[in-house]
Amino acid sequence: MSDTTNPNLLPIADRAEVNRTVGRLFRRHRGQLGGVAVLHTLAALAGLAGPFLLGRIIDDVADGTTISAVDTLALVLVGAVVAQAVITRYAQRLSMVFGERVFADLREEFMDTVTRLPLSTVEKAGTGDLVARTTNDVNKLQHAVRFGVPRVLVCVVTIALTLVASFLASPLVALGLLTGVPLIAVATRWYLKRATPGYLRESAAYATINGSITEAVEGARTTDALHLGARIRRRIDRDLREAFDAESYTLGLRLRLIPSLDAAVAIAPIVVILWGGWLVSQDVTTVGTVATIAMYGHQMGGPVFDLVFWLDELQVAVVALARVVGVGLVGPDRTAGTAVPTSEDVRARSVRYAYREGHDVLHGIDLDLAPGERLAVVGPSGAGKSTLGRMLAGIHPPTGGSVTVGDVPLVELPLEDLRHHVALVTQEHHVFVGSLAENLRLADTSATDDALWGALGAVDAVSWAAALPDGLETAVGSGGHTLTPAQAQQVALARLVLLDPHTLVLDEATSLLDPRAARHLERSLNAVLTGRTVVAIAHRLHTAHDADRVAVVDGGRITEIGPHDDLVAAGGDYAKLWHSWQHE
Repeated sequence: MSDTTNPNLLPIADRAEVNRTVGRLFRRHRGQLGGVAVLHTLAALAGLAGPFLLGRIIDDVADGTTISAVDTLALVLVGAVVAQAVITRYAQRLSMVFGERVFADLREEFMDTVTRLPLSTVEKAGTGDLVARTTNDVNKLQHAVRFGVPRVLVCVVTIALTLVASFLASPLVALGLLTGVPLIAVATRWYLKRATPGYLRESAAYATINGSITEAVEGARTTDALHLGARIRRRIDRDLREAFDAESYTLGLRLRLIPSLDAAVAIAPIVVILWGGWLVSQDVTTVGTVATIAMYGHQMGGPVFDLVFWLDELQVAVVALARVVGVGLVGPDRTAGTAVPTSEDVRARSVRYAYREGHDVLHGIDLDLAPGERLAVVGPSGAGKSTLGRMLAGIHPPTGGSVTVGDVPLVELPLEDLRHHVALVTQEHHVFVGSLAENLRLADTSATDDALWGALGAVDAVSWAAALPDGLETAVGSGGHTLTPAQAQQVALARLVLLDPHTLVLDEATSLLDPRAARHLERSLNAVLTGRTVVAIAHRLHTAHDADRVAVVDGGRITEIGPHDDLVAAGGDYAKLWHSWQHE
């Protein structure tokens, strides 16, 4: 099942898939689940002793019992209350441990799934949907698994045992407890039919808001420069209205369900007293039995209210789980083969690519990269340069044609092998929470400290890294030492040095550095890049000047390709770009 409002959103698991996931998690922890059930059953049984003993005391007093007999029953009652409190304490503790372990398994599975998602799928879905699933939906699941599942189990056990005890005490009187069942059945059926679509709409609305706000924050400078603030606000207002409407709908469902269930629960003890009073008048039962069952009816009120509350919360959690599990339903965008590249030659043949079907942004590109060659890719904004870079790095499978390394299509290489052949560094970067060393070792977990310093030296980052409070062990990322955008980009480039692929695709990888620093960094990288094939997508034409060849991309096609001097002499588009840049 998927969200029909946006075909690019990540899929949503159907009820059968959600049930399989829940069953698998519970089977994995069935020992603890059984322990929780046993302890809560014992606690519920101890709780049943109170009304039963009070009923006995009433009947015994009416029949003329002794004070010592009443004292004995009272002591038993106190013992039952103490036993219930002790058992409940350990039952709740085991419930919390059970919930934590189930949620830990679910979270680990989810993170493993997220980190394996095809990049092409993530980019099409956008950040909003994935962020909503990794934050809002996971938080809803966390609350439900830790508290809701154990509490529902307690409520169901308590209600079931209370009904059994009531019918054992007097089946005829206990019939009064069932008067609210038809209302409960009708209200619950009505609610469940509408709840899942309502909560799906609500989750989708928050995913859209997340995407809109994230894009607005990330593109704040562009928004300001192009005076798009009013348009962005209108868009966010529209998204907020949809979220408000979705929230209002689900709130309306709860406002109809809860009063109906409250009425059904409240009426049961009243009916038992009225019905039981008549039966007492007919000598069919005793006052003590009626009192016992009336107290059982009153005692069920708490578990029923809890059950209603947690069933509503679990409806939210089921929708959240369907969205979380749905991430795992994303199919691979490639099928790994067994062929091994026989050389480091990278070739593109008749490459086409479309982000939307029928709208190609690349049109039949042919390109050969010789090992050790440096190719600069230049052209106007929106010409398809970055898309071509992603094709050459194997990020997306081409819509048509192929990109191969050593005659093996990039999309047929296992991802671990692919990144040792071809790697991409873009102007986008991320510093993860952890030490600087841990950030660098993402590319090579076995790298020594000397290797890390060597990689930092290759990207001109030794001076600022050595000045950090704890050197390589300095905590960076959220909550740690803040790196400047330029420093974060150098960390990304240092990872690339440690990864050590034979072909590098640099998509404006030094764009966050000022021109002088970028030029210095590129010269420092030259020694490291010697012998490697480099595709540099650049907006600074000195990169093209230093390259072996320059490819001019315009309109999704390579319009010119050749050495810098030849293209300048030819007087074509590249020559115009070069002369224009020279006079800036």
